[in-house]
Amino acid sequence: MKKLLLILLVLTSTQGSYAQKTKVKTKGIGGAVAVLADQRWPAEKAQAWYRAHPWISGANFTPSTAINQLEMWQAATFDPTTIDRELGYAAGIGFNTMRVFLHSLAWQQDPQGFKERINAYLALADKHRIQTMFVFFDDCWNKEANTGTQPLPKPGIHNSGWLQDPGDPASRDSLTFSKLKPYVQDILTTFKHDKRVLLWDLYNEPGNSGKLMASLPLLRNVFAWARAVNPDQPLSVGLWAWDFQALNTYQALHSDIITYHSYDDVATHQRLIELLETHGRPLICTEYMARPRNSRFATIMPLLNKQNVGAINWGLVDGKTNTKYQWDTPLPDGSEPTEWFHEVFRRDGTPYRADEAELIRKLNGRQPASKTP
Repeated sequence: MKKLLLILLVLTSTQGSYAQKTKVKTKGIGGAVAVLADQRWPAEKAQAWYRAHPWISGANFTPSTAINQLEMWQAATFDPTTIDRELGYAAGIGFNTMRVFLHSLAWQQDPQGFKERINAYLALADKHRIQTMFVFFDDCWNKEANTGTQPLPKPGIHNSGWLQDPGDPASRDSLTFSKLKPYVQDILTTFKHDKRVLLWDLYNEPGNSGKLMASLPLLRNVFAWARAVNPDQPLSVGLWAWDFQALNTYQALHSDIITYHSYDDVATHQRLIELLETHGRPLICTEYMARPRNSRFATIMPLLNKQNVGAINWGLVDGKTNTKYQWDTPLPDGSEPTEWFHEVFRRDGTPYRADEAELIRKLNGRQPASKTP
């Protein structure tokens, strides 16, 4: 907790130094790229954007039939029937937002088809009155990704098939990752005015998987690429590791909306909110809820609702990602965990815990579920 306080005090104390025009140089093919810090939305615009939406509530979404982002988005395994059904589960308890990961290899394989599938997903989400946060890059889990048939889940292993993007060593190599600029800008340009897209989450957990500061050049570049497109939707990269000072400072001071991850208990999460509020911008928690860590719907979601902080938990439906199992407590025999780590629903739409589903409905302003006579 002391480390958390120290890092966040650094973030808040340096905020004012970024109020004027500041050029940040990032290296890539074709020379240095200048990013003007004042391209960030003013705090007043960010707050007005947030007030224009109902309380943001939802989940990180991968359909239960996909082990990772590629299986979700490749043409052969794109599954609109399951997506439609499972977004219906989400809408039934009042969720209005999904956070969904993209993958650059799906675009490289088939740019037009990938965009068509994104549009098809957005049409299904809109049918259920759900907006979407799309995530471009990710430093988590498996560093090597390949198109085509994806591996089967490893029994009892959390996210056994999830993929980094662009992976390692590509994420550290500017000559390699600069080739991703057309991907980012094509997707942003195609959907920059699309009201079904709520926010662009440019990079999930930069520095994870031991990359640390090696992720900073890609982080800087993806902000520059996105600012050049200037989408209607806000840009953000979520804070998540409180001892990554340089990364945290860059993320916090270049994001239009402050997003963050916390799988901590109520006391720690409350203090985190208080510190992040000093930025004067809306807050959205884009990852929380890990039951055995005492980050629960019953404790954290009411806190976020009371503080008017957006609430996006990890996981919706138990499926091939295996995220009902804990990060660090695998069950290699694939047996049922004593308590699910993540997820809200079983595949048939039955809530894992009926009391949680009723609480979510209540906080989202929905009527209690009807009971069969």
